Amino acid sequence: MVDQATDELRRAILAGTLAPGEEYSLRELAGMLDISFIPIREALRILESEGLVISRPGRSTVIAPLDLDDLHGIYRLRRTLEPEIARRSCVLLTDEELDALDAQAAGFGIREHGMADIYEGHHAFHLALLAPAATTWDIRILTTLWRAGERYIRIGFGKLDPDPAEHERRGKAHVDLVAAFRSRDPDTAAAGIEEHLSRNERIALGALGDAPHS
Repeated sequence: MVDQATDELRRAILAGTLAPGEEYSLRELAGMLDISFIPIREALRILESEGLVISRPGRSTVIAPLDLDDLHGIYRLRRTLEPEIARRSCVLLTDEELDALDAQAAGFGIREHGMADIYEGHHAFHLALLAPAATTWDIRILTTLWRAGERYIRIGFGKLDPDPAEHERRGKAHVDLVAAFRSRDPDTAAAGIEEHLSRNERIALGALGDAPHS
């Protein structure tokens, strides 16, 4: 029940159904999920460790606001970790793995698929690019950073979904990323990751213009 409550609340926060800055009582959240207080309380502890909620003992829980400094911090850490792992991973990925990633990347450009439709696959795509050279701790830290940044990305890219050209660009950006890894050149792979992160951060920064933040 704790896992179920954690997954459902996390999904609602990342999708924006539980909006940044909104305040909820334990009773309200339990009622939404039709789950007792105990698993909700444990789920909130987990989500607080992920930076998604702020718990106020004896009071309510606040969905963590979107914050400019937090966003910069997330991407600063990602730029520290991901290009370095990419340098090593690009020479370890097999041709078969790159072919599969190429096909997945092209799928991100399907016009009918919005950000909400592709995000889980998007997470798995980036993990697969880095996994051959990533340690358990690398993956643990990156997963935390990806989850922390997911709300910004979903909001920012979600605003671009109505533009058909954005879907084409989205697919091409990921195909180009696979090509950078396929070069087997560490500098090219690292540069591909850095360029990808820079664009995502710019889109996420744009999301802060209209969303509640601290």
